[in-house]
Amino acid sequence: MLIKRRATIQPSEITPEAVYRSRRRFLGTAAAGLLATPAFAAGWLGEKIPSGLGNPEFDEALTPFDLASSHNNYYEFGTDKSDPARHAHGLTIDPWSVEVVGEVGKPGVYTLEDILRPHDFEERVYRLRCVEAWSMVIPWIGIPLQAVLRRFEPTGDAKYVEFTTLYRPSEMPGQRASGFFSSIDFPYVEGLRIDEAMHPLAILAVGMYGQVLPKQNGAPLRLVVPWKYGFKSIKGIVKIRLTETEPKTTWNLSAPREYGFYANVNPEVNHPRWSQANERRLDGSFFGNRIDTRMFNGYADEVASLYSGMNLRRYY
Repeated sequence: MLIKRRATIQPSEITPEAVYRSRRRFLGTAAAGLLATPAFAAGWLGEKIPSGLGNPEFDEALTPFDLASSHNNYYEFGTDKSDPARHAHGLTIDPWSVEVVGEVGKPGVYTLEDILRPHDFEERVYRLRCVEAWSMVIPWIGIPLQAVLRRFEPTGDAKYVEFTTLYRPSEMPGQRASGFFSSIDFPYVEGLRIDEAMHPLAILAVGMYGQVLPKQNGAPLRLVVPWKYGFKSIKGIVKIRLTETEPKTTWNLSAPREYGFYANVNPEVNHPRWSQANERRLDGSFFGNRIDTRMFNGYADEVASLYSGMNLRRYY
């Protein structure tokens, strides 16, 4: 794991000027769009953001951007890994707001600007492990989830956090009745226990690879929980509900034997249809690089205490 806050960026880590200027031009072309809001621009256009490449604190090679932005599971746009990149360009993300409800002292509908404005952006280089046994290494840019949730003032009864994805069949073909996953009860819902949501590793991402988040990767706002399988890191968030009871989540409802609520990366607990002992690290080659899977995706030192005393075969 590599975490960089703006205050700790060293001159030697600054993005090369040509790359930085290209990012400025990229954001400049989106001046009329949501991701060029004052809050976003203040965090990115005012200073250079590090690329994360070659930093000795994290010696795993990054997944090429072209691969990370074209190989996705986002069934709202189709079932093929290339479908999100093919279809997501038609998604409207301006304006964007998030409804906050449930066990909070400050419920309401918040614009993306409202959510982002008080926070400094951080670059987090995280492993991403899919339940399908492939993996990537991605440099995200975002804000700690805990910092956002605290602003909504969770009550003492808030035991879980439920997240909901945008539901818009007119722009998300996979949500239509004729879609391959038409049996899924959209919109997509995921959830975390409150202590998981408050863990410092969990972030709300708005960018990756020093750029605004591509639509196919969950723009403009997605969750990243690096010690869990990727389907827990819900994309296109439009609602956050804090609740006393465990949320009923999409994949757990659809196939409870295959997709547990916790979905922690665990090489000792296999999927009913395949092993989870190893994974294919995607690197642009035909087969990828086969590596052993690590407990909690390599973040056991940080998160194992969250599950002390739990039977991880039962609560998978």
